[in-house]
Formats: sequence, structure tokens, C-alpha cells
Amino acid sequence: MADKYQQKFQTTHTQSEGLSSNDIRAIVVDQKDRVWTGTTKGLCLFDGKTWTQILAVDDISTLFIDRGGEIWIGASTRLLNVSGETVFQASDDIQIITEDSQGQVWMATQNQLCCRVGDSWQCFNGPEAGHIRSLAVDDELRVWIATAAGLIRCDSDGERFYTEKNSKLPSSDVRCLIIDSKGHLWIGTNQGISIFDGRGQCHQIDGKNGGLPCENVYRIAFGPQGERWIATGIGAALWQNGKWEYYASRRWLPNDLVTAIGIQQDGTAWLGTPDGISQIQKRPYSLEAKTKHFESRIQARHNRHGFVTSCFLEEPGDLNTYVHEASDNDGLWTALYIAAESFRYAVTGEVEAKELGKKSLKALMNLEEKTSIDGFPARSIIKKDEKVIKSHGEWHDTPDGLWEWKGDTSSDEVDGHIFAYSVYYDLVADEAEKRQIAQVVDRIMTYIVDNDFLLIDLDGEPTRWGVWSPRYLNGAWKLQQGLNSLEILAYLKTAYHITQKEKFQKAYLTLVHEHHYALNMIEQKLMPPNPVNHSDDELAFISYYPLLKYETDPDLRAIYLLSLERSWRYERSERCPLWNFIYGVLTGNPCDVEASLETLRLIPIDLICWSVQNSHRADIEIGTDADRHDRTQSIEVLPPDERRMMRWNGNPFQLDSARAGTEEDDGTFFLLPYWLGRYHGLI
Repeated sequence: MADKYQQKFQTTHTQSEGLSSNDIRAIVVDQKDRVWTGTTKGLCLFDGKTWTQILAVDDISTLFIDRGGEIWIGASTRLLNVSGETVFQASDDIQIITEDSQGQVWMATQNQLCCRVGDSWQCFNGPEAGHIRSLAVDDELRVWIATAAGLIRCDSDGERFYTEKNSKLPSSDVRCLIIDSKGHLWIGTNQGISIFDGRGQCHQIDGKNGGLPCENVYRIAFGPQGERWIATGIGAALWQNGKWEYYASRRWLPNDLVTAIGIQQDGTAWLGTPDGISQIQKRPYSLEAKTKHFESRIQARHNRHGFVTSCFLEEPGDLNTYVHEASDNDGLWTALYIAAESFRYAVTGEVEAKELGKKSLKALMNLEEKTSIDGFPARSIIKKDEKVIKSHGEWHDTPDGLWEWKGDTSSDEVDGHIFAYSVYYDLVADEAEKRQIAQVVDRIMTYIVDNDFLLIDLDGEPTRWGVWSPRYLNGAWKLQQGLNSLEILAYLKTAYHITQKEKFQKAYLTLVHEHHYALNMIEQKLMPPNPVNHSDDELAFISYYPLLKYETDPDLRAIYLLSLERSWRYERSERCPLWNFIYGVLTGNPCDVEASLETLRLIPIDLICWSVQNSHRADIEIGTDADRHDRTQSIEVLPPDERRMMRWNGNPFQLDSARAGTEEDDGTFFLLPYWLGRYHGLI
């Protein structure tokens, strides 16, 4: 269980941590692995714990550390040393400082090249083709110059000019240059990267050819283990272990415009932006350690009277300003948490897991106990005068007047209740708790069965989605026929398992034999041209679990497994550990365990719902159809740490989301598949 992987961690550094300015222009790492940064208001040093301002100077544009460890600072037209002494006055703004293989320092302004020979500087006019942006000197002392009009090579034979017309460069708009240890020149342009041997061979890396996420390249930096960090105006990309990783949005960066890159010996990257520095670090971690991290977060901000769900942030991104939410689906989200803690207890025997599960079980029971209708569970309940954000909808006072409860309860909620009660009953409950669970399940299911398989609200009408009646499902509710048939069969089979009351088994068999509910559910997963609802996928899989766990009849199991197999084949491309593990447990078939583990590993530590944009990316193939909310989506799912923050009921193909950091997820969506997988021996 202690298998390690590299978990990504992000830390933001701003003026509040000691930087002289948030506007970062340059970053370098010295031989002692210390981080130096140049800002618009000074030079600062990070010693591993704190930032210290070393030099108060405005408008630093570039930093360089030579092989002797001396720091060179370009600030407007002045070249400075670390003591602040001006060692050279340039004719215009300094763009870059570098060094050749003989230890000579080179400097470029927009219009001039200068080389330090001994204690003096020799300067030359820049190329006529355009202002200098970047500079590199190769082992043959050939000088390479990046301009907006192309790449220029200067040597003893004169000057050679490269553009996209007379070379394999993707564009003449050249932004940055860097030479690797083998003499390859890496060229960043507005249309991707070229790797050039300096003579005639040039290989292009862009979105289609090489999978570069963003082609508008401003900086390239090399890491100690072959990493390649790419800075763009819309995030940063890392080439490592044969694949690109994309870092953008406030999850990873204080601003998507990356202005500087520095890399330490352990691979930690320091990415400068106009709003501060992002420290991206990968550390050995385990999935079990991740569960503990998320569990502590839940207890800190996401547990309200035992209800576990997201919280809102009154100040975007500020976790100290959290406010609990009474959501539409408190019952469902809490139920999934109960199941996660039940599996955890069954695996570890930890008392904490049992106590947390028990607390949330009581909250779940309160949803049914505090309404004015026996057997009718509320969506949510709140204490009067409790500081909480109430979701929209119908709210009613409890009979004692101390609470409010939310009606129009959905099938989503009942799915969650039945799933949680079944798992807790089987894995955790003592005899007293089993009697309590049996009583509440009996009331809920009796109410539904006695009302012709409808969930009747206070107004005497079915709730919007609480419909499982043959009059509807074998009639006008054709689109919901498959899923809702699956749901009610799972409810009844679970109720019979828990209560042992024959009325539930009789109702179950009636729906199977007289109303073909088993056959209804074979094609429950809807596909285009029907609307694809990812929330329904979650409801289906948590219904498959108890239904197939309790049903032993081989003929019915054969039909149910046809439905599950069809659903999983459609869902498989999503790499969802919950779907995959449930499928594997119920069928015994291979279930893409490694893909599931990779998904769990890539779930970010930061679960704030930041705005995320991916539709601009050059490496993504856009689907021909939008999702059911008319949003652009991709053909293949992106890694969890590159897409929007979402539970498994969300659309993993959705590319963009405007959430702005005003909400944080609790992390149950990670805990449930992890502990379910542990319990069933898949992890």
C-alpha cells in the first residue's frame, strides 16, 4: 500500500512572502540551489525558507549566473553586479545575458551585441532584420540571434538568415533560443518549437507533431533530468517521461502569462508571472497519504452536522472564507462519503472511519426523519438561523419548527441513500444499527411501493425525477426507462436484503416479469443522438453495485451483466476509477486498473474550482458535437489536473469552465474509488 508516485504540489510566492514586487521578469538558480528573481522593484533571493531583497533596483529584465557563480543583472540599460555596481551602460534596454564555451559573457540589447573580453566590452551593431529578442552562442562560437523577422546566425563567414521560407522553421517570429548539451539549438516561436542542428536538419514540435499544448512559446528551460519547461502566454508546459504536462489556471499559476523559468536540481520549477511566482514541485507520495490529506480537509471545511459536500468561498481561492452549502444533493454526496468510510473501515479497522461514517449515517437518516412524511427523504436540512448557503428550491419547516427541509427530492438522492445503507449495513453496522437502517429503508421503500413506484411530494404529486412507475417508464418516460428501471430494481433488491420483507421481493419480481424492467435496463446508457448525461452514469453504477451484489438468479444476472458490460464499454474511455472498479468487482473481468490508478494519482491536491480553459490548445482534437449544455468538448479526456474540478458525475470531455475559485470540492470522489478498490483487492 505504500507504493510511491510523484505527486505535484504548487506554492504561490508573492509580496506577502517577501518579494519586492509580484511582477516577475527573471529567475535563475545558483550553484547552491538558491533561487534568485528579478522583479520590477528589485532583486530577491530565496534561501529555501524566506525571500530577502538583495538589491533595490527598478525594471530588472534579465538575470544570468556565469560558470564562476557571478550574477549578472540587466536592469533597463544598465548591466549590474550583485552589489548593485553598474559594470556597463548599454545604449538601449538589455534583453538577455549569456556565456560562450570559453567563459566569455555576451549581452544583447534590442539593437546591439556586446561581448566581454577580459575587463572590457566589445560591442557590435545588431542585425538590420529586426530587434534582438534572444541570444545563444554555440560551441563553435557561432552567435545565434532571435528576432521577429527570423533567426540569424553570425560567424566568421558573415551572417546567415533563417526564416520559415528558407528553412524548416515554423515561423519567422522567433522569441527564444537555448542550446542543449549536444549542440542542438532549441528555437521558440509563435507557432511552436524547432530543434535545429545548426546546419540543415530541423525538427518541429507543435500541437499536431509532438503534442505541444500551446504553440505560442516565449521561454524554454532545461531541467537536470532531461525535462523541458516551456513558457507561453497561456500557461506552461513540461516535457517529462515522454509526455507533455500542461500547467495553467489558478490551480497552478497566479497568472497564465509565464515570464520566467528557473529549475532546481531536484526538478522543482519556479515559474514567474506578472502576479507572483508559482513553485511546482513533485514529491514522492502514496494514494493512502492522499486519502489522509483529503480526509483532514473534509473535517476542516466540509462536514456540516455529518453532511459532507462542497463549500463556497466568499473570497475566491481563500479557504479561510469558506461557507457551508445546503445543496440539492446533500443526501447523495453524503451517501458516497458514508460508503467510502465503510470500505475504509472494512480495510483498516480504524475507529475513526467507523465514527465518521456513523456520524454521516445519522445525518442521512435525519433527511427522512425530519420531513413531515414518513418515508420521504429531504434533499437537505438546515437548522434555523444556521449560516449556510441555501440552494434554490422548495423549503419547508420541520414539524418542531427548529429546522427547514428541502423537497422535490430527486432519484439521485434515493440512489445515494440505498447505496450507502447497503454498504454500511454489510460492512460496519452493529445489530442496533442494522435495525435502524432496516427501519428507515422499510419506510422509504414502502412509501415508494405503496404510491405506485412514485416519490410523492407534499403537494400530492411526484417529484420531478422520483418516478419509477411502469405507467411512466413504459410510456412517456422512454429516455429514463433504462436508468430508472435499474434504480428501482436495485432499491427493491437492497430493501429485501436488509429488511427480509417479502413485499419488496414480490414488487421486484412483478416489475421484472410483468413490466420487463430487467430488459428495460439493458440499454440504460444513452448515447447520441440521445442526450448524454454524465450524472446518470454515476447513478447507474452505484445502482449496479447492490443489485448485482445481492441478485443470485443466473438468468437475471445474465441480463444485468449485459447492461453493465454495455455501459462500461461506453464509459471505459473516461478512465474513471469508480466505474472501472465497480465493473471489475461485479464481473471479475479486467477493468483498466492501471488507468484508474493513474487517474487517482493525477487528481490535484488543490480541489478549488478554478476557471479552466483548454479549448485553445493545439494538442486537442475537438469533438464534432457539443455536450448537452452546448459546451465544447474533446475527443479524449484530459488528465484530471488539467481539466476543471469535477466529481465523477461531471463531463470529463468538457474543455472550459468559468468557476473563478468560489467553491472547493470535499474530495469524496477520490476516497470512494480508492477504498472500494482497496476493499476488493484491486489496489
